[in-house]
Amino acid sequence: HYGDPVREYRAAVQGCGVVWRGDRRLLRVYGRAPAQMLNGILTCRVPEPPVGVGWGGVGAEPGEGAAGARGAKPGEGLAGDAVYGTILTAKGRMVTDLTTLWLGAGGEEGLGLSVAACGVEAVLGHFNRFLPPRMARVEDLGDRTGLLTVLGPEAGDAVAAAFGAVPAEGFVLLGGGPSGGPDAGGAHGALVARAVEQVASWDVWLPAAGMETAWERLEQAGAVPVGEGVWHTLRVEAGYPAYGADMDESTIPVEAGLLDRAFDHGKGCYTGQEVIVRIRHRGRVNWHLRALRFGEAAARPGDELFETGGGKARGRVTSVAQSPRFGQAIGLGYVRREVEPPATLRLGSGSGPAVGVELAERQSVGDGR
Repeated sequence: HYGDPVREYRAAVQGCGVVWRGDRRLLRVYGRAPAQMLNGILTCRVPEPPVGVGWGGVGAEPGEGAAGARGAKPGEGLAGDAVYGTILTAKGRMVTDLTTLWLGAGGEEGLGLSVAACGVEAVLGHFNRFLPPRMARVEDLGDRTGLLTVLGPEAGDAVAAAFGAVPAEGFVLLGGGPSGGPDAGGAHGALVARAVEQVASWDVWLPAAGMETAWERLEQAGAVPVGEGVWHTLRVEAGYPAYGADMDESTIPVEAGLLDRAFDHGKGCYTGQEVIVRIRHRGRVNWHLRALRFGEAAARPGDELFETGGGKARGRVTSVAQSPRFGQAIGLGYVRREVEPPATLRLGSGSGPAVGVELAERQSVGDGR
């Protein structure tokens, strides 16, 4: 945190905050046919290449314009879709989750993959096995780019003031994008994407050299620095799993509630599809990610959950946060499918403190299972 987590939380939920996201890395997949090659690997659809857009000035949302197909002039850029998905092994288990968006208008510029920093090594190893180098190659932009997330009900105004445009959905690519550009901290050399995570937010990928300048501009526009602690709390409150905490290489994404969020069920074959189709149509998984309510109990990731008086674990805790919104310690964790929310389990043993088991907020509105 930055010295005052209460103020940071208030800014994130009532005003505007900015988070320096060291937990994400940007990969670039480029070459003769990167989209076609990724289509057989990603569980989501691969977005279409971006189109040129223009806008009238700082603060205006992008609209149709006369931007060229391969670059951006002042007041112009490229706009497209940002698509959330996963990469799976042949057994249907996760390599990572990711968001896919374009870094330019064609295969030479390539597609950007926003992935968890803790999963980069596994992703690169997977691509080395399944990505034909004659058709597509992968490059880790982690040492050259960085990510800022601007969040809160006033975040759109701050993003527009700092970068000149704020997409209502998808992303806009300004100047040379995050891998370069004439003005690394300003309207050029940025990729601004409407985030798909827990609160109203925008992800801004930038060249590493422009991160501090962009941070200063966002602060001048009213954004309050927000630490990783508050970002974690907001994520847990909203019920969004994070790779490396609530998901890992042993997770089947259906267990994490990603079936409706991270899959295109109408696309062609992708690695792991057979397992997912079998679960979707004829099977079920034994574990489900649920929201947990601990009250005053001191829970930690890795703690087991039991039925009252039981001796066999019926769940495990994966994330814990102290929630201002709920006024208690809350968390995420996996419980057996037989435990139907709302329910009560016990922390640590069959006689431990009571733990409420609920559907995560996003699950209660149909965004997961």
